[in-house]
Amino acid sequence: MFKKILVANRGEIAMRVIRACRELDIATAAIYAECEATAIYVKKAHEAYLVGPGPVQGFLDARGIVSLAKRIKADAIHPGYGFLAENAQFAHFCREAGITFIGPSPEALELLGDKVQARELAKRIGVPVVPGTEGCIQSVEDGLNFARSIGYPVMVKASAGGGGRGLRVVRSDEELKEAMESGAREALAAFGNADLFFEKYVERPHHIEFQLLADKDGQVIHLGERDCSIQRRHQKIIEIAPSLILTPELRNQMGDAAVALARAAEFENAGTVEFLLDQDGRYYFMEMNPRIQVEHTVTEAITTIDIVQAQIWIAAGRPLMYGQHEVNLQGYAIQCRINAEDPQNGFRPSSGKITAYLSPGGIGVRIDGVVYKDYTVPPYYDALLAKMTVQGRTWDEAVRRTHRSLEEFLLRGVKTTIPFLKNIMEEFDFRNGTFDTSYLDSHADLYNYEHDLVSEDLVVTLAAAIAAYEGL
Repeated sequence: MFKKILVANRGEIAMRVIRACRELDIATAAIYAECEATAIYVKKAHEAYLVGPGPVQGFLDARGIVSLAKRIKADAIHPGYGFLAENAQFAHFCREAGITFIGPSPEALELLGDKVQARELAKRIGVPVVPGTEGCIQSVEDGLNFARSIGYPVMVKASAGGGGRGLRVVRSDEELKEAMESGAREALAAFGNADLFFEKYVERPHHIEFQLLADKDGQVIHLGERDCSIQRRHQKIIEIAPSLILTPELRNQMGDAAVALARAAEFENAGTVEFLLDQDGRYYFMEMNPRIQVEHTVTEAITTIDIVQAQIWIAAGRPLMYGQHEVNLQGYAIQCRINAEDPQNGFRPSSGKITAYLSPGGIGVRIDGVVYKDYTVPPYYDALLAKMTVQGRTWDEAVRRTHRSLEEFLLRGVKTTIPFLKNIMEEFDFRNGTFDTSYLDSHADLYNYEHDLVSEDLVVTLAAAIAAYEGL
């Protein structure tokens, strides 16, 4: 097993990896920008090193991070998600330096990082894909010809990357040119690759993804599925496991397809295969994310399998400790992303000092975050402050427990998604499991709520009183 792991990320995912390493008695080294010198993950790591210049560049310096790992004698690097997690060149640098990259091989990252190649692989092994272009679209004229032949709406997608970057839904000839230009600009800025391809747009699908683990001996298993349909502009807000609409037969079919794709790609470590499930129960491969994902916690809740520890275990060359028949799904879990955003103002990011903070607790409630009173939310990073994962024996229990936990959640000083998420937990269609990717667009009332006008002093006093009471 590894002696020291450098965590090449920040925030809650860095803290998540550090916790997993502590349980495995592995020393950790954190990296941080100057604006986060006092962050919790920096303090909890055994060692911490300032990287820069600026708040972002150091996290993207692949050679610099590998050089640091060699200098401090780390024998592995965990990239978390984002930044360098899907960067094949970074994985190559690690290999050349004799440092283990905790993730897939560079070859698998290159293959799966290109959505066009991944689609072609899925087609070759018989996994259904959404009808689309055979390769990248080279001109607006080619895009118009494809769209007219297959019929609108179509989806313009970036060949590289993920997270909804470069993705546009086009419903007419008039929209197509601007969508291609803006999509290419966004993809180039985010991934350094402006290539685009087209797919037929599936109206009102469910977004279903299967969590995979694969070891170096070729054993591949799935840990069930997550429903990620509650999203805005292809950015997930709530994740659920397992899906409310999959039958056992369909779960087996989609799980087998995900496993087959991982095997065909010679994939190892942790990854996720994403599907669209249409209104008629037909599923289509979207992409494979070759890394840990934000929403992995709901899968951990219903399987009791520590996915991050499994990543480390596999990277160390150990075989999986369980087979497919040993994966049992228990109850339901819901993850809410507590973001520093204002849903009533187009989800505009909010930064500033946290003036009061008290997270919820109780049976079945898990918080992954790095927020505390007086923490300053910087404007440079993703808006995610914390992830709240709640489990219940039944769907109804999970929803009620999530609602109660959101009511308990005190976080003041910045605008957050908490009141918006609470509205979702109270909404009839959500409580009855009647939702798809159009849910937020078709439920405008979710944005109707009043901001809490309680004075900050009173909030602080109440938080202190609750903390003192629970400590009795």
